[in-house]
Amino acid sequence: MLENMSETDLDLLARYARHHAEDAFAEIVRRHLDLVHSAALRQVRSPQLAEEVAQSAFLKLARHARQLAPGTIVSAWLYQVTRREAIDVVRREARRHLREQIATEMNAINATAADWTGIEPLLDEAMHDLDETDRAAVLLRYFEEKSLREVGQALGASENAAQKRLTRAVERLREFFGKRGVTVGARGLVVAISANAVQAAPVGLAVTISATAALAGTTLAATATATATKAIAMTTLQKAVVTATVAILAGAGVYQARRASQLREQVQTLQQQQAPLTEQIEQLRRERDDALKRVASLFIKPTPRLPAPRIQVASPPEEDLRSTNLYERFKDKQLKLAVEQVESYLKANGRNAASLLAAYRTTGDSALLDEAMQKFPSNPQVAFEAAFKKDAAPEDRRRWLDAFKESDPDNALANYLSALDYFKSGQPDQAVQEFIAASGKPFQDYTSERYQDDAEAYLAAGYSVADAKTASSLQLLLPQLAQVKELGLNMIELAKSYRQAGDDVSAEAALQMTISLGQRYSTPSPGEATISQLVGIVLEGIALKAMDPNSPHGSNGQTVRDRVDHLVRERAELEERSRQVESLFPKMSEHDWISYKDRWLMFGEAAAASWLLNKYGQK
Repeated sequence: MLENMSETDLDLLARYARHHAEDAFAEIVRRHLDLVHSAALRQVRSPQLAEEVAQSAFLKLARHARQLAPGTIVSAWLYQVTRREAIDVVRREARRHLREQIATEMNAINATAADWTGIEPLLDEAMHDLDETDRAAVLLRYFEEKSLREVGQALGASENAAQKRLTRAVERLREFFGKRGVTVGARGLVVAISANAVQAAPVGLAVTISATAALAGTTLAATATATATKAIAMTTLQKAVVTATVAILAGAGVYQARRASQLREQVQTLQQQQAPLTEQIEQLRRERDDALKRVASLFIKPTPRLPAPRIQVASPPEEDLRSTNLYERFKDKQLKLAVEQVESYLKANGRNAASLLAAYRTTGDSALLDEAMQKFPSNPQVAFEAAFKKDAAPEDRRRWLDAFKESDPDNALANYLSALDYFKSGQPDQAVQEFIAASGKPFQDYTSERYQDDAEAYLAAGYSVADAKTASSLQLLLPQLAQVKELGLNMIELAKSYRQAGDDVSAEAALQMTISLGQRYSTPSPGEATISQLVGIVLEGIALKAMDPNSPHGSNGQTVRDRVDHLVRERAELEERSRQVESLFPKMSEHDWISYKDRWLMFGEAAAASWLLNKYGQK
């Protein structure tokens, strides 16, 4: 692949950030689009969704162009952002009709043939399992086909050191595939990745992305850029309105043009056309607002009035707090490892953040968490664990919550946990602000990642695959669930205080926020446990019961009472299914345990339970 090497990726980004140089960003897109689009396509399994993920990844690059640290390898940065964006998209689509289609296609994971068919579904998860330097080396060498000299230069190492690192990284990848039933040699794996990992993206997508990002730097396109950034999460109705706006703004057809050399001329044309189009844009905005008002219950939420009235901070009943620990029924089993048992695991992973946290969780040795906090203060999972550290001083907890928000700014959970801390410290106004900040953000509590990392620690300690998966799931605690429930109860108390003060609008807004919080969990994602879903259902139900039961709910003619009745039935069904599944645990073979845990991780506990019940002939 021939490239203009006169400017490095960071040089191009610096020029784009300083001067809004569209040609610089277009070159970045040209260099890395195939890699990004291919990684997205492997994970979301849909060409349309892959294009959306690619656009989102490059838009984030455009927004963070000024913030990248010196020495950043842009392709590695984009690869990680693409993975996170793809995970968010998969979780979003799993809540709709595409979930079954995705699940069916991902069954290819069970394939044992040592070819691309077996490798492809697991490749990006395997890459994520590598540490940052190994991942960058593999990306540069086998995804982007760089020479060993170029890999060494990018990593600040010699060719010989780069080769050794690549050899170790490929071996780790091969071991990862082997543990999941895909047997492949190191050479065969390298050939498969080099030949298939990066495919050509759709014609024209590069120009579309470049145009969107380029317009972000102009005053003319401020509205259009904000619209483009939000477009992935919008409904069909919103997209129709926004598309019309963009079409007017585009004038001569920025988005229809397919040649990057014309981009600057088109933007200049748009700027010249701004004045006569102002009235048309305003008309479209009015039409958009009218359309959105018709679905206001879905998209426009009132916010509580501040300052908020004083409230009595609520705490969940003791019995409810216990119920959020899914695995308490196994409390009499000793599953903790000795520190000596995790040393080989820590050494193999270079004592990175993920391995230190897994070692801490599986041993209970707080010194391992302290080491992770000292070495990796900017890692979001470290901040997440540190925020739950026992006996932490209030100021230390506040510091780690702020670190969590800073290190994972797009994660709503960071805002929710911060909101609860503000409630506990008697600052309800700040708590409400955190709730508002969480609106529209994806939600990630790292349950799947913690489960996988802990299972690797148990494997390294000598556990069988089945025992490691079982121990990991039984040992995995979910401290965020009690926190989320307590936060919801505080918001309900706040709603009561607003109502007592005669502010029904703010009370309704606080209850709607609590319902949204509950729905984060009541609609499960792959890897989420049933207990998470139950907590979400309970929280949503409590908020709904504080509302007028005859008031409308949603857009399908239902009332609040209808929704409460539905949640009661759904909870009963979940609890009955859980009882049936638990009754089968003593009968399950080792192979069934492995399949059950893998399906739980990939498709969600509900899908895993259905598979198990069907296999053992229960309804």
